[in-house]
Amino acid sequence: MMSAPEKPLRIGVLGAANIARAFITALRGSTKVDICAVASRNAEKAAAFCKENGIAHSFGSYEAMLADSSIEAVYNPLPNNLHAEWSIKAANAGKHVLCEKPFAANSVETKAMFDAAAANKVYVVEAYPYRAQPQTIKLAELLRERAIGKVQLIQASFGFPLPVNGNIRWDPSLAGGALMDAGSYPVSLVRMIAGERPTRVHAMARFADSGVDRTLIGSIDFPGGVMAQISCSFGTARHRHAMIIGDAGSIETAYYNDTSDKLPPHVIIKRSIAFDAPREIIECAAAPGFRVQGEAFYDLVRDGWASWPGATPEETTDIMLTIDALAASARDGKVVAIQH
Repeated sequence: MMSAPEKPLRIGVLGAANIARAFITALRGSTKVDICAVASRNAEKAAAFCKENGIAHSFGSYEAMLADSSIEAVYNPLPNNLHAEWSIKAANAGKHVLCEKPFAANSVETKAMFDAAAANKVYVVEAYPYRAQPQTIKLAELLRERAIGKVQLIQASFGFPLPVNGNIRWDPSLAGGALMDAGSYPVSLVRMIAGERPTRVHAMARFADSGVDRTLIGSIDFPGGVMAQISCSFGTARHRHAMIIGDAGSIETAYYNDTSDKLPPHVIIKRSIAFDAPREIIECAAAPGFRVQGEAFYDLVRDGWASWPGATPEETTDIMLTIDALAASARDGKVVAIQH
């Protein structure tokens, strides 16, 4: 029987949005993580939110929470355009940071965030709950073992219907759009699988009246030979699926953030090149994504990079460079090279 950690990671949450509530709920009762504070720009709102969610301390400003030396780390689920500003301020206050995806509004901000992390000797990482799922860990293991040979092609998609009702994801000034939101997931997945920075991308999109992309598809070329296609949308039925095709077989996976009886964590593999090859369904443990990610963040802070299943700074840098390039390509219709 495993003993409880001697010192849970004390995390403060920036903002009192629905995603903050979901994060707190998933980690309630964890022996590794103590979500001990929430900050809002409105003191009454922060106090009411903390009372509702059983959080010990509320702060009427983000600055006040960052000044509290008892808080070791920060979860940053603020709007995309605020990720860099407040993650950098948290790092400068000596806090580790788990920052929601997309990590930043662009790759320039990403570099500034990692520079702040290095200068202050703290961990600042991007939040992708699916990366800590047993399903994704099993997928990575199969690929390391070359269970389908050398990967050649990847197709990854994520989309859902998003009503135009004032949601911040439709606002270009808040770094909105399908690519920045849903699209960051397939981009991160193909980068994880390929294991290197792409060389070039080509994309096309349908744009909303606000100017952000509503639906985008893109092709991504990697120097090691892998080619990938990603798609994302705010105008489709809910779907989240990936196909990884090697020279000796193929894998299908849904790469969900949360898995359960309703969203089963299956990895389906064919270990053959034949059309009629048997499909092996590998059952993985189901888990709430915010919980496994939050506890993996504890492992990172306490034990270092070897214990972190999520995106590394190198991967996050490449993800943001790829998103920048896909966005530029969708706007002008040209192939866009990615700097190396």
